[in-house]
Order: sequence, then structure tokens, then C-alpha cells
Amino acid sequence: MSRAKSRIQTDVCGDCGSADPSWASINRGILLCADCCSVHRSLGRHISQVKSLRQGSWQPSVLNFVNQLNAHGANSVWEHLLLDSAAPKSLKRKPAPKDAVHPTKADFIRAKHVQLAYVLKPTFQAEEGSSLELELSKQLHASVRAGNLETSLRLLVQGADPNFYHEDKGSTPLHVAVKSGQLSQIELLLVYGADVNALDAQGNTPLELARQAKQSVIAERLLEVMYEVTDRLTFFLIGKKPNHASGQHLLIPGQSKKEMSEQLKIARGKLQLVPNRMFEELVMDLYDEVDRRETEAIWATSTLNPDSGAVPFLPTNPHLSATRNQGRQKLARFSQQEFAGLLMDVLLDAHRRQNMANLRPMDGPLPAGLAQLKAAALAPGGGRSVSNVEVETLRQRIQDQELTIHELRSMIQKLASENNQLKSSIDTKDHDVQLRIDSHLNGSGGASEGSPERDQEARQAAAAAAAAYAKRPVSMYETRQTPRDESRPPITQSLYSMAPAGGSASMDPGNGTQVNGGTGAGQLPSFEEVKRRTDVVARRIKDLFAAMKDLSQREAFVPSAERIRLAVVDLMALFPASIIASESLRGALQQLNFHGNLIQAECARLQQCLAAEGMVATAAGTVPNGGGGGGGAGVAGAAKPLAESIQQSMEQVRGCAYDLAMSTKMLITHLQQA
Repeated sequence: MSRAKSRIQTDVCGDCGSADPSWASINRGILLCADCCSVHRSLGRHISQVKSLRQGSWQPSVLNFVNQLNAHGANSVWEHLLLDSAAPKSLKRKPAPKDAVHPTKADFIRAKHVQLAYVLKPTFQAEEGSSLELELSKQLHASVRAGNLETSLRLLVQGADPNFYHEDKGSTPLHVAVKSGQLSQIELLLVYGADVNALDAQGNTPLELARQAKQSVIAERLLEVMYEVTDRLTFFLIGKKPNHASGQHLLIPGQSKKEMSEQLKIARGKLQLVPNRMFEELVMDLYDEVDRRETEAIWATSTLNPDSGAVPFLPTNPHLSATRNQGRQKLARFSQQEFAGLLMDVLLDAHRRQNMANLRPMDGPLPAGLAQLKAAALAPGGGRSVSNVEVETLRQRIQDQELTIHELRSMIQKLASENNQLKSSIDTKDHDVQLRIDSHLNGSGGASEGSPERDQEARQAAAAAAAAYAKRPVSMYETRQTPRDESRPPITQSLYSMAPAGGSASMDPGNGTQVNGGTGAGQLPSFEEVKRRTDVVARRIKDLFAAMKDLSQREAFVPSAERIRLAVVDLMALFPASIIASESLRGALQQLNFHGNLIQAECARLQQCLAAEGMVATAAGTVPNGGGGGGGAGVAGAAKPLAESIQQSMEQVRGCAYDLAMSTKMLITHLQQA
């Protein structure tokens, strides 16, 4: 790392022309004065990546890349229309150094860098069967062979893909730049999102090509880029970086010898359960927050009025969800000690995930800056030698794991066999109960129709079969049965998939009415019994609505929906398929079954959304929901606006509950008509 002390050739601010600029925008390739830099910082790193020329720590290749890009007219790419004499006069003029920052300079900078109002739009026509992006990407693929950075920047700004794979050449622009030894072109591509792990037609990464070509400087730089995220977090904590040349890719700071609190153990356990994709997003957000804090510290010591251009929290990124933007802003409310603890936990978990990745394939992509660890460990010279003792230890562990897997498989097979036996036994009993009911209703089998003892016996057996499913306590509900995907699961159950085969016998046959057109002596249940069970469904829906008023009790949503579904099952048990001849009544029962299943799925999705929202809020402590810019009460005491996904899920649950209530009403209506 080196400090930038030399003057760059075009030593003026790219946005207002002020002399002696002290800041630079890396991805824009221009220099900035303090006033214009304050506006750039408020836009966010997704627009402009600013760094101090005097106090920032620079990689030599990055500083040289900014020097070349600025000297070769990068600003003409961003201000092309302003330099064109044929441009319309309605365009905003470029501000002067003494113009006010707000609104003159700020409006111009937003138009220039956010709206890209002065960039040259591509005018050539794409060939038939091609696209504009494809043509631009092909030009970029050819441009990076030479050192003309301004041309490559213009193509990237116009829409060229830095990860474009040329089918004919079998490579990406980054492979071409590495082969050509163009380090500045490599830096430009990396700044605009080129994948350092991309493979060419021969299966080589850019790092492998650099090693094959004996380009040690490029190889070292690519290796550093692969671990840039974790290196930045480690450097922020202890001021050191791992020595990648010696095979050290993760440097874990020394941990305190104090006993870990129970709360910290729980927090780390939750972090380990975070999926790889969410962990990747968390690491990227922490990287941006580290950059903001480092830049803020330099800003406070380098300007006369640091409060005027301060950025107290990460700016909003419109490409991210509202929930994630809120979580990013809450990171600013962490104290230095709290933030350091969070970084420590993330680095430890990154190390744990990497060890797991070396043992078995992951079920998803590793976070940015971590996915390269496995490739580097497998690369020639990328890992250290392993002793025989370690090999034997790992072999013994693998054998123990295989033995455990074998035992678990045997246990699963045994449980599956017992489950099949129980199902067969239940089906047999249900069939016997149904035969006894039919025998009793038809007066066959030698039974006396007027025998009260046999009538009571059949009635009790049928009621027991109908309640077989509903006997399971709601407290035994297992969350693993809920839909795991956020999308609504398809409901494919048949009309009576939730009701036992003999469940119809729980009705009182003496109070029903004869079904016209039926085959046999089946009777509809009494109106009073149906009304009583529909009232139970209505009460369960009210209980769910009461639970939804307090979102902190989100664990009660799915059990409440389970109770609703069981009440629906109990209601449908009164209507076996053998006694339903009315199409309208059958349709009402189908709607009832559909919405009874659907409300459980929607409650599960609502609970998942609330859990995801609560994970960010728990990590933020007493951070206000409105962002890190102002004070205010903590999360527990503030009126917290709901995320859009949670609001949509709540509307879906309310809609399902309304449809379910209407289905019960339709059932009552059709029963009266029948």
C-alpha cells in the first residue's frame, strides 16, 4: 500500500474545475474537490467510490489506473454532450468553483453521474439477430487488449457487459486483459464488476493465466482482489492483512479470553443458520459500512466544516429492497465496540463456512470475497503441506461420520416401516367402521335396526375415526412442515384429502335429510351440527386476527392457522363423498378445503417474512427504524413501518380468511337448499 502524494496531470476537479482537488472517484476516473466530494458521498458507493488522495490507503495499481484514466480524458465520457457544440442549450451548464454546493453543484452532479444526462448514447445499429449490449460487449472485448482506458470506460458506461463471454474467442474481457498484460484495464474491469473467477474455454481463471504467463504483478493483484472483502474487514479491526503469497488468506483477530455470554452464543448460533446468499449480502453491507466509517474519519480531519458534508449512514440504494436499506442504515448506530464485535463474528463464521466448503460442496454460493478461498486452496502452491497425523485424523473423522450416517439411515428405514404399518392399521380400522356404519344404515348383516346398543356403538366408533386426525395437539405443530419457499406452494389436495375415510359417521343420522338421487341410504348432517362447526371455524379466524394485531407474537400465526384447518377438517367430516349428489354443495366443500389449506401456507409465509425482518432488527439492538441519521427511540418503542413484503403477506392472510368465511356461508346456504 502507498500514500498518494504526487500530483495527477489534470489537477482540477472534474465537476466544477476547482484547483488542487484532494479526493478522487475511482469508478468515475476523475478528481474531486471537497465540495463536490460531499455530494458524491451522499449518492452512495453504487454511484461513486470516493477516496482521499492525501490520507487514503491506495494500492499502487489502483492509483496508477486513476492517474491514467483522469489524464486520458475520462471526464469527457461523462460530459460528452457539454463539449459538443451541437448539443441543445437546455442542458445544465457546468458549475464554477465558487458556485453554491446546494443546489447548483448538487443538481449538476446528480444529472451527470446519476442520470447520465451528458453521456454519449450509442447510435450504431446492431446486426440482425444481435443486440446493442452484445455489440458493445464485443467492442469491449477487443478494446481491453490495448491501453486505451477512455474507450473501455465509454463502452462500459454505454452498457457493455464486463463479464461478457465471447463464444468465438472462448474468453471474457478480463482474460484478454490478463493475456495482454494490461493492468490498468484489469483494474477498470474489476471496478465495474468483472468476475475474477470466470473461466475461459480451457477452464482457466484469469489468475491461472497470469501464473502461466509468469506475470507475477498481475497474479498478485488478482489474488488480493479475490480476498478484498475479508481483507478490508480484518484491516479495519487490527490494521493488518493476511499474507496471501505465503498461503495465508484469512487472518482472524485475537479473541478475548473472557467467557462468552449466553446472549452472544445465541447470536452466533443464529448467524450460522443464515443461508449463504443472505450471509453474502450481510458481508457486502458491512464492507460498505467499513468504507463509510473510514472515509468519515478522514473527512472529519481534512475539512474546515466536517458537519456540512458528513454522511451519518449509508445512502439508500434503489436497487435494494426497503428492508435491506433499513438494515444497512442501522449499521451506523452500532458503537465502535459493537461494530467490531459484529465484524469479528462475521469473520469467524466466514472461516467456519470455508472449512465446511473444503470438506463438502455448499448448497449455495459463498459470499463475495469468500468464494475464492476454495479455488485458492486447490490451486498449485495455494495451500500448505499436510502432515500424516492430520491426514489420519481427518480419515478417522470421515469414518465416524460415515458410521453415523449409516445408523441414521437404518433408523429412518425402521421409522418408515413402522409408519407404513400404522397407516395400514388405521386404514383397516376406518374401513371396518365404514362397513359397520353402512350395515347399520342399510339394516343388513343381521343387525336389528331398532337396536339402541348397536346404534350407539356404531355412532361412537365413527366419531372416534372422524376425530383421529384432530386429536393431535396444536402444541405439537412442527415448523418444518411449513412451506420453505417464499412463493405460494401449490395446493393439490383432493376434496377429502384432509378428512378420514370414515369421518362421515360422526353425524347424527337421525336428524339428517334424504339426498335425492343418491345411491344408498346416505343422509346429510343436521343443520344445527353444521352451524355449530362453522361457528368454530369463525371463532378460530377471529383468534388469528387477534394474534396478528401484535406482530411480536408471530410464532402464534402458524399454530392459529393449524387450528383453523383442523376446524375445517372437522366440518368437512360431516360430508362424506358418498352422500353428496348436489354439484353446488360439492363446489362449496371444494372451496372450503382449498381456502383452509391456503390460509395455513399464507400464515407460514407471513411468519417467515417477520422472522427475516426480526433478524435485522435483533442485530441492530436499539437502532431506530428510520435509519442512522437521527436520534429517536429504539426499535421497541418506535412506531415501525412494516416492510412491503410483510404488508403483502398480511393482506394475503386477511384475504384468505375472508374467502374461508364466505365458503362457510356458501356451505350453509347450499345445505339449506339441499
